Amino acid sequence: MTHVDVAIAGGGIVGSSTAYYLRKNGFTGSIAIFEQDTSFKHSCSALSWGGIRQQFSTPENIRLSQFGLALIRNLKQEFGADADIGFKEQGYLVLATERGVPVLEENRALQVSMGADTVIFSGDELAKRFPWINFDGIAAGSFGPRNEGWFDPYSLMTLVRKAAVARDVKLVPQAVTGVKANGMVTGITLANDEEYTVGALVNAAGAGAGALAAMAGIELPVSPAKRYVYVVDCPAAPEEMRKGPLTFDVTGEYFRPEGRNFIWGFTPSEEEEPAVKDWLMDESWFEEKVWPSLAARVPVFEAVKMVGNWVGHYDYNWFDHNGIIGRHPGIPNFYFGNGFSGHGIQQGPATGNAIAELIIHGGFRTIDLTRMGYERLLRKEPLFEKNIF
Repeated sequence: MTHVDVAIAGGGIVGSSTAYYLRKNGFTGSIAIFEQDTSFKHSCSALSWGGIRQQFSTPENIRLSQFGLALIRNLKQEFGADADIGFKEQGYLVLATERGVPVLEENRALQVSMGADTVIFSGDELAKRFPWINFDGIAAGSFGPRNEGWFDPYSLMTLVRKAAVARDVKLVPQAVTGVKANGMVTGITLANDEEYTVGALVNAAGAGAGALAAMAGIELPVSPAKRYVYVVDCPAAPEEMRKGPLTFDVTGEYFRPEGRNFIWGFTPSEEEEPAVKDWLMDESWFEEKVWPSLAARVPVFEAVKMVGNWVGHYDYNWFDHNGIIGRHPGIPNFYFGNGFSGHGIQQGPATGNAIAELIIHGGFRTIDLTRMGYERLLRKEPLFEKNIF
C-alpha cells in the first residue's frame, strides 16, 4: 500500500494551488493530487468566466482576491517569461436601483479601506461614461477601474498545476472513491481500487466536495449549481463597448466583452435553479429570458447571433454561498477548500496558500480566514456575502 503525506482530492485551481504553495512554503513531504479528469473538461475552474474583483462585502473575500491579483501581477516572475493568462483589466460595473444604493455605498467604504479603487457613479454619470447602456431604473453603479477584470482560467490553473508537478508533486489520474476516517483520516481508496495511506486529506473536489466529505462521515452542503453561458456576436457594438467592463444588471443578467464577441450569463433565482445538474444546454433561457433582458439594458444587443455556449457548474455552498476554508474540528487532518459559489478561480490561489499554512504551521499566516471555517456550519451562523454574482 502506497503512502502519501498530503493527498489532495481535485486538481482544479484550489487543489493545484494547495500543492504549489505547500512546496513554496517549504513542505518537503510527499504530495499527490488525485484528479479523475485530467482534461478538465468539466472542471469548475476551467469553465468559469475567469473574473477577478475586489467588489465584495466580506473582508476575507477581498483579501482572497487581492492575493490572486498579486499572483497575476507577478505571473512571469512566478512561472517564467512565457507565462500569460490574457488578463483584461477592464473593470466590474455593478448596477443598483434606489433601494440598493446604501449597500453599494457600504460595500465601497469597506473596499476602499482595504485598498480598492471602487467608485460609485450616479445614474447620470453612468450614462455619460457608458453611453451604450440604458440606465432606466438604475440609481447608481459601483465601478472598479483598476485591479478588476478577467483572464483565461484554464491557463492560470494549468500554470499552477504544472509548477506544482515540477516541484515533485505527483498527479494521479484517478478519483477518490472512499475515505477511511475515525477521528483522523488514515487512508483513501481510488476508482481503480488502489489504496493509499495518508497523513492529511485536502478536499479540493469542486462541485463534488459534498460527496467527498460524506465519504468521511462529514456533512458538507456543497454540490453543483448549473449555470448557462452564451457567446454572442454583436456587429453593431461600438468599439468603446468592446473595451468596457464586466457588467452586472439588477435583473441577474451579466455580460462582458470576449474578443470581438460578448459573453452573456445570468444568476437564476431559487425557483429558476435547474433541478438536474447535467451538462446539457437549455437554449430556451437564451431566447425567453437572457436576450430580452439584456437587449432592454443594452440596445445594440437587439441584433445578435449566438455563436457558442457552454454549461458550467459552480461548487455551490447552499448554506451561505461563501467559501469554506480550514480543517474539520473533529477530524483535524481533513482540510476544506470548498463552496466558493462562483469565486473559486480568483480565490483559489489564496485558498491553496491558506491550507498550506495550516498544514505546515498549524495556523493561518497570510490571511486570517478563521471566520470562513467549517465551525460556522456547526454553529449555524452563516457568513453571507452581499455581492454574490
